[in-house]
Amino acid sequence: MARTSLDATLLVDRADHHSDLRKSVAALVSDFGRPYFQGKVRTDEKQAELWAALGDAGFLGVHIPEEFGGGGGGLGDLNVVVEEVAAQGCPMLSLVINSICAPMIERFGSAEMKHEWLPALADGSRKMSFAITEPDAGSNTHNVSTTARPDGDGWALSGTKYWTSAIDEADAVLVVARNSDTGSDGRHPLSLFVVPTSTPGIVTQRIDAALQVPEKQFTVFFEDVRLGPESLVGRSGEGLRQVFVGLNPERVAAAALNNGIARFALDQAARYAQDRVVGKTPIGAHQGVAHPLAEAYVQVQMARLMTARAAELYDAGQDAAEAANMAKFAAADASLVALDRAIQVHGGNGLSNEYGLADLWFIARLHKTAPVSREMILNYVAQHSLGLPKSY
Repeated sequence: MARTSLDATLLVDRADHHSDLRKSVAALVSDFGRPYFQGKVRTDEKQAELWAALGDAGFLGVHIPEEFGGGGGGLGDLNVVVEEVAAQGCPMLSLVINSICAPMIERFGSAEMKHEWLPALADGSRKMSFAITEPDAGSNTHNVSTTARPDGDGWALSGTKYWTSAIDEADAVLVVARNSDTGSDGRHPLSLFVVPTSTPGIVTQRIDAALQVPEKQFTVFFEDVRLGPESLVGRSGEGLRQVFVGLNPERVAAAALNNGIARFALDQAARYAQDRVVGKTPIGAHQGVAHPLAEAYVQVQMARLMTARAAELYDAGQDAAEAANMAKFAAADASLVALDRAIQVHGGNGLSNEYGLADLWFIARLHKTAPVSREMILNYVAQHSLGLPKSY
């Protein structure tokens, strides 16, 4: 880390235990590091060893209640874990998925569902994927067409989801579907289902994506998938309210991942600028090199503070939507600036996989588009923060 990083991190870590947690996560993940992560991508393998190590250490379940095998912390703790794992060169999309599924099951799942899934998510012995995006629904969740119709005492699920991450390594997928009947407002109410991936009728098709991560992306077809009543999360027709419980944690976790990427990039750049000597002078002594990195560092620290604030609000039970949206917006932009300038400082070496920078670009760029686009965030801020008329 650059020397000043510790001071900035202390500003982000409001609680003493966050500082200890950060050091512990860094110590564990640094034993794997960027070459390990790149190797898994190159050989098309899963990061099973790192995932298991994080689970054994209790880091996967820091935000899950102790009664279900977790650490009993909150989103602030998960923010630290996701960021620090990425800062060691291992940006794990699976950690972002975990941030969505666990809170929804904890808040709305039956006692049986909680005891079945939360301990397993906490220790990493089981994984869950999340399916909400559809080809024709875009950012409008009301328009999902995947339908759950009553079938005996259960349901039959039919429809298509896409850009579903890591369903190939998941034991179940949390599916957002509409009910077959319309409500009083003429819309189809939404419901949420835990669907084991071994259930007959699920067909997956891998998307050829540019993301350089072990987690793969899929189009998922649900072909009259039969579900028992135990698959329903909470009450039928309350899926929209349930989903929103997971959306703010997802945005915080996405921001944390990008903040970690940015820290990794700036750390690499600062080290290179100190070690690379032209003539008799380290290139970092030149303002043309130093100032772009310093400016990027300022942007990253602002994004980290906003992310920590969003997590703090969420854990306090307050409305975190504005802060979570802005954190995700800021972190996406700041990480891309940091990456671009780190690559530039390295010259031609910046495009070499040996230095581990260029292949981070697409995972960082992802979060300008997903899990909610920057345009939708600007719509939200314009309407809810500034009081402007709705534009869409």
